[in-house]
Amino acid sequence: MQLASGLFKLLADGTRLRLLRVLSRDRFNVSELTGILSLAQSGVSRHLGLLKEAGLVTEEREGGYVYCRLATEAQTNGHAPLWALLDAQFSASSDDPAVREDDARLQEVLRHRKENFETHGDLRQLVPGRSWAAWARALGHLLPPLDVVDIGCGDGYLTLEMARWARTVVGIDRSDAVLERAEALAARRRVTNVEWMKGDLCHLPLSDTSVDVVLLSQALHHATDPEGAMAEAVRVLRPGGRVLILDLREHDQTWVRTRFGDQRLGFTDDDLDALLTGSGLRDTRVQVGARHAGDPFVVLIASAVKSHTPHSKAEKNQ
Repeated sequence: MQLASGLFKLLADGTRLRLLRVLSRDRFNVSELTGILSLAQSGVSRHLGLLKEAGLVTEEREGGYVYCRLATEAQTNGHAPLWALLDAQFSASSDDPAVREDDARLQEVLRHRKENFETHGDLRQLVPGRSWAAWARALGHLLPPLDVVDIGCGDGYLTLEMARWARTVVGIDRSDAVLERAEALAARRRVTNVEWMKGDLCHLPLSDTSVDVVLLSQALHHATDPEGAMAEAVRVLRPGGRVLILDLREHDQTWVRTRFGDQRLGFTDDDLDALLTGSGLRDTRVQVGARHAGDPFVVLIASAVKSHTPHSKAEKNQ
């Protein structure tokens, strides 16, 4: 009875139940679990330690990582009725807002694994040298030297990738803290063709017609005025230049408003097309850039070209 009391006391904690529910879907390392549960790593590690002591969770090492998973022997050590009960409760709670948030973040972790060609024990996926990063950098060899602005650059990882093939890149963000981190990262990588500037999507610190490419990667859904942001993008773009947008397709994950400050829950394909054409751009294209089964976050890619000749009175006055 004392063992049973301890077990049920262990499972009386909501965080530990969330951990078990996530681990019933796949194995994960502590860093991944921290992101999925949106908790501090120290707290996740502490709860995992208790679950391991109870024999409910075990660890396995692979490729320099330590993965946690449900203990397979738990099915035969007297816990089988408990797992049946938990499985039923996990299924019944699928519509709970907190559970849906965990599931959304879980799917993003799985998508990240897939796009990074992690093997995760599946030797069929082991192809030495296969890399999305290398493929993206190879495509950069096909591009001419261009002047690029990365609006809403964040910590600058994508900015520095563009610096590999661009003539110059300007990274713009409204946060001093993230710009400091981006500048430090550029210094560590000895990148010299990037300039960092503080600015807002609707008030860019750039001259008219000063860049060849305007990139808005996961930035437009933070804009309170997407039309104004697009007008600024067109203003700084040279004739014949391109706007490139990576953003989320419309979704129902409202928790991103408080966690990330999203102003919009993504865009429909028609929304992005209308934003581009409404700004006077031509040759618009919208397509899916990344999608993972079960993941509510679908990445859309949209692009358009600025005409060499103005189409509107507003453009003529620029």
